[in-house]
Amino acid sequence: MDFTFTPWRYAYVSGADKANQCVFCVASQLGDDKAAWIVHRGASCFVILNAFPYTSGHVMVVPYEHLDQLQKLSSKAAREMMELTQELEGILRELYQPDGLNLGMNLGKAAGAGVAGHIHMHVLPRWVADANFMSVIGETRVLPEDLKTTYSRLRKAFSSRMS
Repeated sequence: MDFTFTPWRYAYVSGADKANQCVFCVASQLGDDKAAWIVHRGASCFVILNAFPYTSGHVMVVPYEHLDQLQKLSSKAAREMMELTQELEGILRELYQPDGLNLGMNLGKAAGAGVAGHIHMHVLPRWVADANFMSVIGETRVLPEDLKTTYSRLRKAFSSRMS
């Protein structure tokens, strides 16, 4: 069995437990979507960049309501979460031309959730050759795009589609 270690994520994962407040709740109430990396706001959910992305374009769909289980989410919010995920699939395919996409939720700390108390759906583009050894050998994540650029591209795509 092979193992891949991700030491660059340790600072984030270990710090998430120590935070006094939920990062998603704080971001949604900040009042400055650009500073919070919030790309789009819906009625029940918002789309936010992952501040520690695995790939360029890595975003999350997050309900405003602070819940630790998907089954606790209202049907209305769950529908909107899936609708935003579908919208993101189209936007990410258009902007990044990936070979595929990862969609997923890690429910609970044991499942790998960095923010275990607030459910969120990860949506990220993937390419056939993006799983290289640079992260493991060089302890470096190779991202061809900075977060400011990703934010601008996704925000523009959302506003053109949702207007």
